[in-house]
Amino acid sequence: MSAEMVNGLLNTEVIHSNKIPVEHLDYDYIEKCTDLGYLEKILKVLGSGEEGIFPHLIEFCEKHVEKLNPKSRALRKDKPPTSPASLPKDEWSQISDELKSWEIEMSVGEKQLKQFPLFSDDENVPPIRGSNCSVQRTSASGVKQIKNKAPVPREYKDWDKFDIEKECAKVDGVVTNNAAPTIINRGLPKVLRKLQTSALTEQEIMVLANREKDKGNEAFKTSDFEEAVAYYTRSLSVLPTVAAYNNRAQAEIKLQNWHRALSDCQKVLEMEPGNAKGLLRRATVQKHLGNLQMATDDVNAVLHIEPHNEIAKKLLNELNKKMTERAPEKPAKGKTILIEEIEDEEEEEEACARTDGAVESSSQQRVGGESCAAAAAGEERADMGNAQKKPHGRGDGGGARGKGGSADKYTVTPPGQEGGKQRPAGRGLANGNSTAHQGESASRETGEQSKVNLDAPAGNLPPPLARLKNEGNHLFKNGQFGDAIEKYSLAIDGYTESGIDSPEDLCILYSNRAACYLKDGNSADCITDCTKSLELQPFSLKPLLRRAMAYDSLERYRKAYVDYKTVLQIDISTQAAHDSVNRITRVLIEQDGPSWRENLPEIPLVPLSAQQHRREEPLSAEAAQARAERAVQDAARKAEARFTACKTDGNEFVKKGRYEDAVGKYSECVKLRSNECTVFTNRALCYVKLERFAEAKQDCDLALALEPENKKAFYRRALANKGLKDYLACSTDLQEVLRLDPSVQEAEKELQEVTELLRQSLATASPGKPRRSVPITEVDDTEESASKGEQDSTTGQDHADQSKPSAITEPANAYEFGQAISAARSHDDTEACAKLLHLVAPETLPSYISNHLDGHTIAFIMQALDGHLLETDPGLVYQHLNHLHTAERFSVVLMLLDKEERRQMTQLFEHLSAVESEDFNKNDVQNLANKYI
Repeated sequence: MSAEMVNGLLNTEVIHSNKIPVEHLDYDYIEKCTDLGYLEKILKVLGSGEEGIFPHLIEFCEKHVEKLNPKSRALRKDKPPTSPASLPKDEWSQISDELKSWEIEMSVGEKQLKQFPLFSDDENVPPIRGSNCSVQRTSASGVKQIKNKAPVPREYKDWDKFDIEKECAKVDGVVTNNAAPTIINRGLPKVLRKLQTSALTEQEIMVLANREKDKGNEAFKTSDFEEAVAYYTRSLSVLPTVAAYNNRAQAEIKLQNWHRALSDCQKVLEMEPGNAKGLLRRATVQKHLGNLQMATDDVNAVLHIEPHNEIAKKLLNELNKKMTERAPEKPAKGKTILIEEIEDEEEEEEACARTDGAVESSSQQRVGGESCAAAAAGEERADMGNAQKKPHGRGDGGGARGKGGSADKYTVTPPGQEGGKQRPAGRGLANGNSTAHQGESASRETGEQSKVNLDAPAGNLPPPLARLKNEGNHLFKNGQFGDAIEKYSLAIDGYTESGIDSPEDLCILYSNRAACYLKDGNSADCITDCTKSLELQPFSLKPLLRRAMAYDSLERYRKAYVDYKTVLQIDISTQAAHDSVNRITRVLIEQDGPSWRENLPEIPLVPLSAQQHRREEPLSAEAAQARAERAVQDAARKAEARFTACKTDGNEFVKKGRYEDAVGKYSECVKLRSNECTVFTNRALCYVKLERFAEAKQDCDLALALEPENKKAFYRRALANKGLKDYLACSTDLQEVLRLDPSVQEAEKELQEVTELLRQSLATASPGKPRRSVPITEVDDTEESASKGEQDSTTGQDHADQSKPSAITEPANAYEFGQAISAARSHDDTEACAKLLHLVAPETLPSYISNHLDGHTIAFIMQALDGHLLETDPGLVYQHLNHLHTAERFSVVLMLLDKEERRQMTQLFEHLSAVESEDFNKNDVQNLANKYI
């Protein structure tokens, strides 16, 4: 028989079956198909949306059906219901008039019926509709008149209706059930599980939620659990409550939907942690899922809340009995060793999404297992289920696994130490009195086929079932997936017949067979086996990942998305799940638009216990310390590289005259390293060029705090003070530059210019007021000595009077205040400073001193306040201190104070707190001191 004939027979068999394969939902197949009935089935499947929504494919199929039969019923489409807008005005008026007349007739008839008595005098009152009895009337004397249930036939036509067998049965005392059989209507429309409540008030929402919950309770009482779940879901969509979640969990338990029931119990306990019903129902679910210890913990919690709960006591007895039966026997003493198979290596598969037979994308990361060639097609296989394992090598190197089997499949570990490090098994003994098996691993270089111990124990499975499982594993590794499916199926059937209780082993069997189905492209059976595996072991990583890939291959993207997201809750390092989630998200956005999340099934919440066993083992103290040191070194190295790059870029910008960009780069350098003096001086230069003199002065102050004798910082601060027109401070900084390096010609030129500017400013400062004598300190030592006290024999007294500040008057602006306080500082005259502060209003002090603020000025003001004003006017001292800290750049200057200046400040606040005044108290002084000290 030729291949074409075989394909024709297979297609004929598929066409006459009820199920439409996914492969037939294709343009080429639809175009070549000439069976009208089968094309109508395909069109029905496409229109239902079960396999997805494909508008272009539906249109193409409709056109092909129309070519074969233009009058096909499959082409008929439902028309929308008629509305007033779709009818002519006259026709709609006629319909509305007829409805109104019918309503009037019905209301009139109802009123007439209410006027008649309930019972007439006629004794032959007809029975109530739908019942088998008549109304019993009561006579005037109060005695009930019992009517005969069946009148005696009097006419021949009545004898034809007479049931002889029924009357004989009554005579013989046999009671027959006349009730009509219950009719179960399976054709009811599906109940919508989500209600729209956007237009309802809060009270209406509560009423609607309770009403839907009551409907669910009624359905639960009639054992219609599916309908109960639907109504409970409707109630939860309106208003999530603990009672609705509890009731739905119980209904899901009745339907044996263990995972959904577990999810509902988890939500109950999240909303109300001590809910006894939620704990008890979760314990029931855990018992059926085989998690006996978790179920026992929940039951004990219930008994702690309700000690007399009989249901909990009964369930606890059942759990204790099962745990006793399942308890493993203690290993015999001696040098018995166990040959244990590595399950993670047996369950290998691809980590790529379905791409119509394409090879896995290079962007996806292989995250575990080994790769081997398939038996016939040479298909490259990457591990799918072992996403958390480290990949092994492949090739001709020693220890790699070839096509013939695995040389390092089993590990020899002592009993009770199954988690030890894997190593190849040479010779080993099985537990008990089993025969010893020997297996020698042959190297890949010699080309000998490695031997596999097929009789090795596999969990709690009996030896025959363990051998079937090992044979299936061996066939799977060799790419013989069909033969492996047969072995796993025999093992599963044998497990059911043997009556053993080991859900872990049965879970692995289903999972392994699902892997084979996935390799063969049988996604439907793969999904079935993965679901069974997850019912036995909830939140198992490999079945979830395999089922997600099977859904993905069938283009059931919503279910695949849910499984992938659950996988990431268990192990966030699964790269295959990350890649698939990103890809499916784009597909769903294209299909459903921005509201694609609303169409997704509910994603289950993975408990913490299921997440912890996937995490890495905690690091030792030495390893953690080494990792922390490496992290610190890496961070320091990156910061150093970034600092160097930013500084270099800033220097380049300065050379090009792009000072604003240079400021940005130097600011980044300051964030990376705040103790580098060069950065502050460079940024100060940029601020000077940009005429931002206050910021330039601040940067120079910070640089001098780091390097007190940095001549660049003094020179650039002098330029900043010159821009601020504080010529006295500028002259002081330039003199400091020349003291550090007398060869700086720029400083000499600037000093001459600033000295001249200072003399001019003093001459034109305030012509309407008496002229003040302000001493100007020159560079020459002889001139300094002369200014300090040398007097001429003839004019000595006059010269001494001119060297002191003139009479203190109230300053009119910040400039006059600065000149006065600078003169007082030059003569160290704290009394003059105190008089000046007495004349200045406290609220204007911050604005007056902002351009002259530095550490020496603050210390000088503190001395004046403590030595002169505190005794005469302590309230004024408190007011000045209360406003002084609000001056601009005060916090920066405060950090630059030396130890002696801080001591003077502390002494001032101690003296101030000792003074008793109505303007302040000790708490006020303490709060104010916190802003200074």
